[in-house]
Amino acid sequence: MLLAGVFFALMNVCVKQVSHLPTLEVVFFRSLFSLVASYLILKKDNIPLFGNNKKLLIFRGVAGCLGLIGSFYTLQHLPLASAVTINYLAPFFTALLGIFIVKQPVRPIQFLYFGLAILGVVLLKGFDNRISTLGLLIGLSAAIFAAIAYNIIAKLKTSEHPLVIIFYFPLVTLPFVGVYTIFNWVTPIGWDWLQLLLIGIFTQLAQYYMTLSYQRANLSKVASLNYLGVLYALIFGFFFFDETYTQWSLFGIVLILLAVIMNVRVRPLR
Repeated sequence: MLLAGVFFALMNVCVKQVSHLPTLEVVFFRSLFSLVASYLILKKDNIPLFGNNKKLLIFRGVAGCLGLIGSFYTLQHLPLASAVTINYLAPFFTALLGIFIVKQPVRPIQFLYFGLAILGVVLLKGFDNRISTLGLLIGLSAAIFAAIAYNIIAKLKTSEHPLVIIFYFPLVTLPFVGVYTIFNWVTPIGWDWLQLLLIGIFTQLAQYYMTLSYQRANLSKVASLNYLGVLYALIFGFFFFDETYTQWSLFGIVLILLAVIMNVRVRPLR
């Protein structure tokens, strides 16, 4: 999980390094790499490409697509640690939406944690004028769409192979962002090509090591290590982009992280 966190953090840095490119174009290259990699693995393992519940798989792809676009937009336009922290709100929205989508109730204490997270967002936005209202709303929307995608994955877990679910993500995303990219193409220059390639490579490596950690260690222990991503973002943001934070903004980040971690550690209701 420590390796996964490093690779996710490096991916975030690469996304921010190409902030001069349109967000949907960056998503296009990331999805193209993911589509090719997923296709090759599925063919190698002789797994049917298109699954059983195609409607739900497409819906998952759409939600994941919108979540990825919003996530990359915040990484490009917000301070790195702030963007990563806002993206970490996805577990909250996953739990709340799970009440209605997968009929999974939550404990009352989780609403307290949700309130703490909201307070953290208010502090983060209120004391950092680099975070625009539009950027914050897009970041929150990205977390909500990611939560929808996670809930759909939960509904598909008994009917679809995990690799098929992963395959539908770029399969749906590419046509959507491809049309925009064709008509709004900005040619990457020099190191941009390497950064775009690294985004795809770091993403695949991060997902591989994250999956490996969930398979081989206690879930609650390794899951909490995932939130070291904010620490990585603070360090990389300082050294790569000269980003600093006020005490109140840092307090907001800490509040959000504490709320999310406590929420993740709550035992689900049977």
